[in-house]
Amino acid sequence: AGMRFFLQYMGCFFAFFSTGFLIASTWTDCWMVNADDSLEVSTKCRGLWWECVTNVFDGIQTCDEYDSIFAEHPVKLVLTRAMMITADILAGFGFLFLILGLDCVKFLPDEPLIKLRICLVSGVTLLIAGLPGITGSVWYAVDVYVERSSLVFHNVFLGIQYKFGWSCWLGMAGSLGCFLSGSLLTCCMHLFRETSSGRLHSAYSLRKGYSSAGTIVTNVHLPSSQTATAKMYAVDTRV
Repeated sequence: AGMRFFLQYMGCFFAFFSTGFLIASTWTDCWMVNADDSLEVSTKCRGLWWECVTNVFDGIQTCDEYDSIFAEHPVKLVLTRAMMITADILAGFGFLFLILGLDCVKFLPDEPLIKLRICLVSGVTLLIAGLPGITGSVWYAVDVYVERSSLVFHNVFLGIQYKFGWSCWLGMAGSLGCFLSGSLLTCCMHLFRETSSGRLHSAYSLRKGYSSAGTIVTNVHLPSSQTATAKMYAVDTRV
C-alpha cells in the first residue's frame, strides 16, 4: 500500500508540473529568440500568438499580436498551435482524473479497484498528451534550427537570426513529464491492480468455501426432514 501511495503522489507531482509547463509554453512568447544578442540592443521573441521586443537598456517591452487565426499563417505555426492546444487539453483532463483517483481524495472510498482504474485512465491520457506536445515542440525547434543553418550555409544574413527559446524548452519538458507520469500510472499501477484483484478473488473464494462448509455442517446436524418412525422413536425415548 505504501508503494502504491508513493507512485500515485509521484505521478500527481509530475502531472501537475507537466500540465503547467505545457500551458505556459503554449501561451508565452519566446518560442524563437534572436541569436545575435551581442549585435542587438533589444531582445526579440516570437511566440505562437504574438511577437515581443524588449529593450536591453530600460527593459521596456512591446508586443504585437499576429493576425486573426483565420488568416494565412506558416504551416509550422498552425500545426504547432493545434498540437500544443491538444496536449494542454489532454494533460488537463489527465491531471483531473488523477486527482479523483488518489486514495487521499474521498471519492468512491469503498471502491479501491475503481479508483485504480481511474488512475490507469489518467495515465493513458497523459501518455497520449505527451505525443502532440513533444511532436510540436521538437518539430518547431528542428525547423528553426534548419532554417538558421541553411541561411548560414548559404551566407545569407537577413539582419535577425533566431534560435529556439525557453518556451520551446518548456514544451519539451512538459511533454517528457507527461510521458513519465503516464508510465508511472500505467505500468506500475497495473501491477497493483492485478495484486488487488487477486486478493479480492482469494477472499471471495475463501468466504464461499466457509459458507459451503457451514451449509454442509448445518445439513448434517440439522436434517431438513424426519420420517414419522424417527419422530415416534424420539417421543418414545423421551418418555
